[in-house]
Amino acid sequence: MGDLAAEFEAERGHLTAVAHRMLGSRSEAEDAVQETWLRYAGALADPAARAQIRELRAWLTTTCSRICLDVLRSARVRRETYPGQWLPEPMVRAVPTTDGFAPDPAERAVRADQVGTALLVVLERLAPEQRIAFVLHDVFAVPFATIAEVLGTTPAAARQLASRARRTVSAPDVPRHTADLAEQRRVLTAFAAAVESGELDRLVRVLAPDVVLIGDSGGHFPAARRPVLGADPVARFILGLFGQAGRYGGRLLARPALVDGALGWQAETVFRDGRSLRLVIAFAVRAGRITGVFNQLNPEKVPDLPALGAEEVWPPRW
Repeated sequence: MGDLAAEFEAERGHLTAVAHRMLGSRSEAEDAVQETWLRYAGALADPAARAQIRELRAWLTTTCSRICLDVLRSARVRRETYPGQWLPEPMVRAVPTTDGFAPDPAERAVRADQVGTALLVVLERLAPEQRIAFVLHDVFAVPFATIAEVLGTTPAAARQLASRARRTVSAPDVPRHTADLAEQRRVLTAFAAAVESGELDRLVRVLAPDVVLIGDSGGHFPAARRPVLGADPVARFILGLFGQAGRYGGRLLARPALVDGALGWQAETVFRDGRSLRLVIAFAVRAGRITGVFNQLNPEKVPDLPALGAEEVWPPRW
Protein backbone atom coordinates (compact mmCIF):
# COMPACT_ATOMS: atom_id res chain seq x y z
CA MET A 1 0.00 0.00 0.00
CA GLY A 2 2.94 2.30 0.58
CA ASP A 3 3.94 2.12 -3.08
CA LEU A 4 0.35 2.64 -4.17
CA ALA A 5 0.03 5.72 -1.97
CA ALA A 6 3.28 7.19 -3.29
CA GLU A 7 2.20 6.65 -6.88
CA PHE A 8 -1.16 8.26 -6.21
CA GLU A 9 0.27 11.26 -4.36
CA ALA A 10 2.46 11.98 -7.37
CA GLU A 11 -0.74 12.42 -9.40
CA ARG A 12 -2.88 14.18 -6.80
CA GLY A 13 -2.17 17.67 -8.09
CA HIS A 14 -3.12 16.69 -11.64
CA LEU A 15 -6.30 14.97 -10.50
CA THR A 16 -7.31 17.93 -8.36
CA ALA A 17 -6.85 20.26 -11.32
CA VAL A 18 -8.99 17.99 -13.51
CA ALA A 19 -11.73 17.65 -10.90
CA HIS A 20 -11.81 21.37 -10.08
CA ARG A 21 -12.21 22.30 -13.75
CA MET A 22 -15.03 19.80 -14.07
CA LEU A 23 -16.87 20.62 -10.87
CA GLY A 24 -16.08 24.26 -10.11
CA SER A 25 -15.96 23.36 -6.42
CA ARG A 26 -12.80 22.90 -4.43
CA SER A 27 -14.45 20.74 -1.79
CA GLU A 28 -16.22 18.56 -4.37
CA ALA A 29 -12.97 18.24 -6.32
CA GLU A 30 -11.12 17.09 -3.21
CA ASP A 31 -13.89 14.57 -2.47
CA ALA A 32 -13.70 13.25 -6.05
CA VAL A 33 -9.94 12.81 -5.78
CA GLN A 34 -10.33 10.98 -2.48
CA GLU A 35 -12.93 8.67 -4.00
CA THR A 36 -10.49 8.06 -6.86
CA TRP A 37 -7.89 6.98 -4.31
CA LEU A 38 -10.32 4.56 -2.68
CA ARG A 39 -11.15 2.98 -6.02
CA TYR A 40 -7.47 2.86 -6.95
CA ALA A 41 -6.47 1.20 -3.69
CA GLY A 42 -9.33 -1.27 -3.91
CA ALA A 43 -8.77 -2.23 -7.52
CA LEU A 44 -4.99 -2.30 -7.58
CA ALA A 45 -3.97 -3.78 -4.25
CA ASP A 46 -3.36 -6.95 -6.25
CA PRO A 47 0.11 -6.57 -7.89
CA ALA A 48 -1.08 -8.58 -10.90
CA ALA A 49 -3.92 -6.13 -11.50
CA ARG A 50 -1.53 -3.18 -11.10
CA ALA A 51 0.85 -4.66 -13.66
CA GLN A 52 -1.89 -4.59 -16.30
CA ILE A 53 -2.07 -0.78 -16.17
CA ARG A 54 0.54 0.76 -18.41
CA GLU A 55 -0.46 4.43 -18.04
CA LEU A 56 -1.35 5.18 -14.42
CA ARG A 57 -2.21 8.84 -15.01
CA ALA A 58 -4.63 7.88 -17.78
CA TRP A 59 -6.32 5.28 -15.55
CA LEU A 60 -6.64 7.70 -12.65
CA THR A 61 -7.88 10.52 -14.88
CA THR A 62 -10.53 8.26 -16.40
CA THR A 63 -11.69 7.06 -13.00
CA CYS A 64 -11.77 10.57 -11.54
CA SER A 65 -13.67 11.86 -14.58
CA ARG A 66 -16.37 9.21 -14.17
CA ILE A 67 -16.80 10.23 -10.54
CA CYS A 68 -17.03 13.89 -11.57
CA LEU A 69 -19.64 13.07 -14.20
CA ASP A 70 -21.87 11.54 -11.54
CA VAL A 71 -21.39 14.59 -9.32
CA LEU A 72 -22.20 16.99 -12.16
CA ARG A 73 -25.42 15.21 -12.99
CA SER A 74 -26.62 15.47 -9.39
CA ALA A 75 -25.35 19.04 -9.00
CA ARG A 76 -27.73 20.45 -11.63
CA VAL A 77 -30.62 20.40 -9.15
CA ARG A 78 -28.55 22.11 -6.45
CA ARG A 79 -27.48 24.86 -8.86
CA GLU A 80 -31.09 25.56 -9.85
CA THR A 81 -32.09 26.21 -6.23
CA TYR A 82 -28.98 28.23 -5.32
CA PRO A 83 -29.79 31.68 -3.84
CA GLY A 84 -28.60 34.37 -6.23
CA GLN A 85 -25.70 34.07 -8.64
CA TRP A 86 -23.33 31.12 -8.49
CA LEU A 87 -19.55 31.26 -8.68
CA PRO A 88 -17.04 28.43 -8.18
CA GLU A 89 -15.17 27.95 -4.95
CA PRO A 90 -11.89 29.74 -5.62
CA MET A 91 -8.51 28.08 -5.50
CA VAL A 92 -6.46 30.75 -3.71
CA ARG A 93 -2.67 30.65 -3.60
CA ALA A 94 0.17 33.06 -2.95
CA VAL A 95 1.34 35.19 -5.85
CA PRO A 96 4.59 34.14 -7.57
CA THR A 97 7.95 35.75 -6.95
CA THR A 98 8.83 38.95 -8.79
CA ASP A 99 10.43 36.96 -11.61
CA GLY A 100 7.14 35.13 -12.07
CA PHE A 101 5.62 38.31 -13.50
CA ALA A 102 8.02 38.42 -16.43
CA PRO A 103 6.09 37.99 -19.70
CA ASP A 104 6.69 34.63 -21.31
CA PRO A 105 5.26 33.65 -24.74
CA ALA A 106 4.90 30.02 -23.63
CA GLU A 107 3.02 31.05 -20.49
CA ARG A 108 0.75 33.33 -22.52
CA ALA A 109 -0.13 30.44 -24.85
CA VAL A 110 -0.91 28.12 -21.95
CA ARG A 111 -3.02 30.68 -20.10
CA ALA A 112 -5.03 31.96 -23.06
CA ASP A 113 -8.70 31.20 -22.36
CA GLN A 114 -7.65 28.16 -20.35
CA VAL A 115 -7.27 29.45 -16.82
CA GLY A 116 -9.09 31.64 -14.36
CA THR A 117 -12.53 32.01 -12.89
CA ALA A 118 -14.00 33.18 -16.21
CA LEU A 119 -13.60 29.72 -17.74
CA LEU A 120 -15.12 27.99 -14.71
CA VAL A 121 -18.13 30.32 -14.86
CA VAL A 122 -18.88 29.66 -18.51
CA LEU A 123 -18.44 25.91 -18.04
CA GLU A 124 -21.61 26.06 -15.92
CA ARG A 125 -23.55 26.63 -19.14
CA LEU A 126 -22.59 23.20 -20.43
CA ALA A 127 -24.35 19.90 -20.02
CA PRO A 128 -22.33 17.50 -17.83
CA GLU A 129 -21.22 15.38 -20.81
CA GLN A 130 -20.14 18.47 -22.75
CA ARG A 131 -18.18 19.77 -19.80
CA ILE A 132 -16.35 16.48 -19.31
CA ALA A 133 -15.49 16.24 -23.01
CA PHE A 134 -14.28 19.84 -23.21
CA VAL A 135 -12.18 19.80 -20.05
CA LEU A 136 -10.54 16.49 -20.82
CA HIS A 137 -9.76 17.27 -24.46
CA ASP A 138 -9.25 21.02 -24.71
CA VAL A 139 -7.65 21.61 -21.31
CA PHE A 140 -5.84 18.34 -20.60
CA ALA A 141 -5.38 16.92 -24.14
CA VAL A 142 -7.01 13.57 -23.38
CA PRO A 143 -7.77 11.68 -26.64
CA PHE A 144 -11.38 11.25 -27.67
CA ALA A 145 -11.13 7.46 -27.46
CA THR A 146 -10.49 7.76 -23.72
CA ILE A 147 -13.19 10.40 -23.32
CA ALA A 148 -15.65 8.06 -25.02
CA GLU A 149 -14.87 5.41 -22.39
CA VAL A 150 -15.62 7.89 -19.63
CA LEU A 151 -18.92 8.96 -21.18
CA GLY A 152 -19.98 5.54 -22.40
CA THR A 153 -20.25 6.70 -26.00
CA THR A 154 -18.28 6.66 -29.26
CA PRO A 155 -15.19 8.77 -30.06
CA ALA A 156 -17.19 10.57 -32.76
CA ALA A 157 -19.92 11.47 -30.27
CA ALA A 158 -17.33 12.62 -27.73
CA ARG A 159 -15.76 14.84 -30.39
CA GLN A 160 -19.15 16.36 -31.14
CA LEU A 161 -19.79 17.06 -27.46
CA ALA A 162 -16.45 18.87 -27.17
CA SER A 163 -17.19 20.86 -30.34
CA ARG A 164 -20.54 22.05 -28.99
CA ALA A 165 -18.92 22.99 -25.69
CA ARG A 166 -16.19 24.89 -27.53
CA ARG A 167 -18.79 27.00 -29.34
CA THR A 168 -20.38 27.91 -26.01
CA VAL A 169 -17.05 28.74 -24.38
CA SER A 170 -16.11 31.02 -27.31
CA ALA A 171 -19.50 32.76 -27.55
CA PRO A 172 -19.39 36.56 -27.96
CA ASP A 173 -20.77 37.22 -24.45
CA VAL A 174 -18.07 35.19 -22.66
CA PRO A 175 -15.44 37.33 -20.89
CA ARG A 176 -12.03 36.64 -22.40
CA HIS A 177 -8.93 36.09 -20.27
CA THR A 178 -5.73 36.06 -22.34
CA ALA A 179 -3.30 38.21 -20.33
CA ASP A 180 -0.08 36.91 -18.81
CA LEU A 181 0.71 37.65 -15.17
CA ALA A 182 2.73 40.78 -15.99
CA GLU A 183 -0.16 42.34 -17.91
CA GLN A 184 -2.64 41.30 -15.24
CA ARG A 185 -0.55 43.03 -12.62
CA ARG A 186 -0.41 46.28 -14.61
CA VAL A 187 -4.16 46.27 -15.21
CA LEU A 188 -5.07 45.42 -11.61
CA THR A 189 -2.73 48.14 -10.34
CA ALA A 190 -4.51 50.64 -12.58
CA PHE A 191 -7.88 49.30 -11.41
CA ALA A 192 -6.96 49.74 -7.72
CA ALA A 193 -5.70 53.27 -8.36
CA ALA A 194 -8.91 54.17 -10.19
CA VAL A 195 -11.06 52.78 -7.37
CA GLU A 196 -8.97 54.64 -4.81
CA SER A 197 -9.44 57.90 -6.73
CA GLY A 198 -13.22 57.49 -6.80
CA GLU A 199 -13.26 58.88 -10.37
CA LEU A 200 -15.86 57.14 -12.52
CA ASP A 201 -14.28 58.02 -15.87
CA ARG A 202 -10.90 56.78 -14.73
CA LEU A 203 -12.34 53.44 -13.66
CA VAL A 204 -14.36 53.06 -16.87
CA ARG A 205 -11.13 53.36 -18.89
CA VAL A 206 -9.76 50.24 -17.15
CA LEU A 207 -12.84 48.20 -18.00
CA ALA A 208 -13.75 46.62 -21.32
CA PRO A 209 -16.98 48.00 -22.84
CA ASP A 210 -18.68 44.61 -22.41
CA VAL A 211 -17.27 43.83 -18.95
CA VAL A 212 -19.41 41.66 -16.67
CA LEU A 213 -19.50 41.60 -12.86
CA ILE A 214 -20.87 38.62 -10.92
CA GLY A 215 -21.20 38.39 -7.14
CA ASP A 216 -21.91 35.21 -5.17
CA SER A 217 -22.96 35.65 -1.55
CA GLY A 218 -24.97 32.45 -1.18
CA GLY A 219 -27.69 34.54 0.46
CA HIS A 220 -25.44 35.51 3.39
CA PHE A 221 -24.87 39.11 2.24
CA PRO A 222 -26.64 41.42 -0.21
CA ALA A 223 -25.48 40.89 -3.78
CA ALA A 224 -26.73 41.65 -7.27
CA ARG A 225 -29.29 39.04 -8.32
CA ARG A 226 -28.13 39.23 -11.92
CA PRO A 227 -24.82 39.99 -13.65
CA VAL A 228 -23.95 43.66 -14.01
CA LEU A 229 -23.07 44.37 -17.65
CA GLY A 230 -21.19 47.22 -19.29
CA ALA A 231 -18.30 49.48 -18.28
CA ASP A 232 -20.36 52.35 -16.83
CA PRO A 233 -22.79 50.21 -14.76
CA VAL A 234 -19.96 48.00 -13.49
CA ALA A 235 -17.81 51.02 -12.58
CA ARG A 236 -20.69 52.62 -10.65
CA PHE A 237 -21.42 49.34 -8.88
CA ILE A 238 -17.75 48.87 -7.87
CA LEU A 239 -17.37 52.43 -6.57
CA GLY A 240 -20.55 51.90 -4.56
CA LEU A 241 -19.22 48.70 -3.03
CA PHE A 242 -15.92 50.22 -2.02
CA GLY A 243 -17.68 53.29 -0.71
CA GLN A 244 -19.87 51.10 1.49
CA ALA A 245 -16.81 49.33 2.89
CA GLY A 246 -15.50 52.67 4.11
CA ARG A 247 -18.84 53.70 5.64
CA TYR A 248 -19.36 50.50 7.62
CA GLY A 249 -16.70 51.45 10.13
CA GLY A 250 -13.94 49.00 9.28
CA ARG A 251 -10.86 49.36 7.16
CA LEU A 252 -10.74 47.48 3.91
CA LEU A 253 -7.88 45.01 4.02
CA ALA A 254 -6.52 43.32 0.90
CA ARG A 255 -3.65 41.26 -0.39
CA PRO A 256 -2.82 40.01 -3.91
CA ALA A 257 -3.43 36.32 -4.58
CA LEU A 258 -3.57 33.81 -7.37
CA VAL A 259 -7.24 32.96 -7.83
CA ASP A 260 -7.82 29.91 -10.02
CA GLY A 261 -4.42 30.56 -11.59
CA ALA A 262 -4.95 34.26 -12.38
CA LEU A 263 -4.17 37.38 -10.36
CA GLY A 264 -6.82 38.62 -7.98
CA TRP A 265 -7.26 39.77 -4.41
CA GLN A 266 -8.24 38.41 -1.06
CA ALA A 267 -10.07 41.12 0.86
CA GLU A 268 -11.71 41.64 4.23
CA THR A 269 -13.94 44.31 5.74
CA VAL A 270 -16.74 44.74 8.27
CA PHE A 271 -20.36 44.49 7.15
CA ARG A 272 -22.92 47.01 8.41
CA ASP A 273 -24.23 44.55 11.03
CA GLY A 274 -20.74 44.01 12.43
CA ARG A 275 -20.03 40.68 10.77
CA SER A 276 -16.64 40.11 9.21
CA LEU A 277 -16.94 39.92 5.43
CA ARG A 278 -14.18 37.99 3.68
CA LEU A 279 -14.13 37.80 -0.05
CA VAL A 280 -12.05 36.76 -3.00
CA ILE A 281 -12.04 38.99 -6.09
CA ALA A 282 -11.09 37.34 -9.37
CA PHE A 283 -10.61 39.03 -12.74
CA ALA A 284 -10.49 38.26 -16.42
CA VAL A 285 -8.12 40.48 -18.41
CA ARG A 286 -7.68 40.92 -22.14
CA ALA A 287 -5.94 43.57 -24.27
CA GLY A 288 -5.12 45.77 -21.29
CA ARG A 289 -8.65 45.91 -19.87
CA ILE A 290 -10.74 43.97 -17.40
CA THR A 291 -13.41 41.86 -19.08
CA GLY A 292 -14.77 40.14 -15.97
CA VAL A 293 -14.98 40.80 -12.21
CA PHE A 294 -16.01 37.90 -9.98
CA ASN A 295 -16.69 38.56 -6.28
CA GLN A 296 -16.91 35.45 -4.11
CA LEU A 297 -18.28 36.45 -0.70
CA ASN A 298 -20.17 33.33 0.30
CA PRO A 299 -18.51 32.37 3.61
CA GLU A 300 -19.26 28.70 2.90
CA LYS A 301 -17.02 28.87 -0.16
CA VAL A 302 -14.11 30.72 1.44
CA PRO A 303 -13.90 29.02 4.85
CA ASP A 304 -10.15 28.50 4.97
CA LEU A 305 -8.89 31.94 4.02
CA PRO A 306 -6.22 33.12 6.44
CA ALA A 307 -7.01 36.34 8.27
CA LEU A 308 -5.39 39.45 6.85
CA GLY A 309 -2.95 41.44 8.92
CA ALA A 310 -3.72 44.96 10.07
CA GLU A 311 -0.93 46.22 7.84
CA GLU A 312 -2.51 44.79 4.68
CA VAL A 313 -4.66 47.82 3.99
CA TRP A 314 -6.25 48.80 0.71
CA PRO A 315 -4.90 49.36 -1.93
CA PRO A 316 -3.09 46.01 -2.07
CA ARG A 317 0.68 46.05 -2.46
CA TRP A 318 2.49 43.67 -4.78
